[in-house]
Amino acid sequence: MKRRLEDARILMYSHDTFGLGHLRRCRTIAHALVEDYRGLNVLIISGATIAGAFDYRARVDFVKVPSVIKLRDGEYTSMASHVALQETLKMRQSIIRHTAETFQPDVFIVDKEPMGLKGEVEETLTYLKARGTTLVLGMRDVMDAPHLLEAEWKRNNVLQKIDQFYDRVWVYGPPDFHDPLVGLDVPPGVRRKMEFVGFLQRSVSTLGTKSEHVPDEDYILVTTGGGGDGADLVSDVIAAFEDDSSLTQKTLIVLGPYMPAKERSQLLERASKIGCLQVIEFDNKMEELIAGAKAVVAMGGYNTYCEILSFDKPALIIPRTRPREEQLIRAQRASELGLVDMLLPEESADPKQLAAALKRLPNRAPPSASASNMRLEGLVHISRTVGEWFDDRERYTPLSIVAE
Repeated sequence: MKRRLEDARILMYSHDTFGLGHLRRCRTIAHALVEDYRGLNVLIISGATIAGAFDYRARVDFVKVPSVIKLRDGEYTSMASHVALQETLKMRQSIIRHTAETFQPDVFIVDKEPMGLKGEVEETLTYLKARGTTLVLGMRDVMDAPHLLEAEWKRNNVLQKIDQFYDRVWVYGPPDFHDPLVGLDVPPGVRRKMEFVGFLQRSVSTLGTKSEHVPDEDYILVTTGGGGDGADLVSDVIAAFEDDSSLTQKTLIVLGPYMPAKERSQLLERASKIGCLQVIEFDNKMEELIAGAKAVVAMGGYNTYCEILSFDKPALIIPRTRPREEQLIRAQRASELGLVDMLLPEESADPKQLAAALKRLPNRAPPSASASNMRLEGLVHISRTVGEWFDDRERYTPLSIVAE
């Protein structure tokens, strides 16, 4: 059963500078909402270079803004090397504002960056707030180490601006897993607006064709997300197989679309000498690959973690530890709760230690065996909340319940 809304519109913003996480999270939420509400249209503003590589449901579309990439030191540069960063940011800001003016959303959901990349969304927030749009900030369960987040946000007065602009702050995790603003001096107004909605459950997409990369036999999946900083993890896994000939488990490695070409070719060359390794660059059906795997090795970004929980897969997390500590904090907490195994990057760099962990992995108990924090009601919670907002606005057709 679906409710029908009358020309309801939600605009989402995903800055996407380094990986796919923000766009994939926005797309997941958008698909759940249009599934539940007919007459709802969702438009995603994204800076992801490969935003068009994914399938989108009817009534979900995206607007691409010029891409900016984050360097390893945390600084940014234009994807187009001949265009200055300031020019790119000015273009992005203009497109975002113009899109909001043309689309006229009822709800605007901003993913992770409260004021957008380098403040590019603030002007649009001011405009939409004045016309009564409901403004929502969506946060991961873990943002970063408190001292790093505080330093970044204090410079730009971000917490005060969240209080000033936003009506709600959704935390995409349960309250007893992790508080993304722990250790910060959070204004009472922001705390009142915070709502822990739960992890965002994933399912195998029915859109388009099935993945052609799912092996016919049992396999371990190794994924680095976008792959921009995943070469060390993949190199460590290959080194473990090079060092230990008794490691023969079929293993599918997904490098990620943002892995630098030089590192990608070196890893492909090394892996080609090991019969049980299969390496691909990208698959837009990652849910399918995770659902089919016997176990997962990953860096533990938000989306992959939700997929590990959703499909209840034994997992080994080897988190990135810089420039952000988000993956490290999430992995430590999940490991502490018994949901996953974890190796630090310096431990994974020891081929013998990693080989031993890979051998144990297929027989590890799935996350559901340590059932705490398996709550995955985020999409249901968000959908219910959005429905209530449209009820309040009386934008829906009364008693119009439509059978699917």
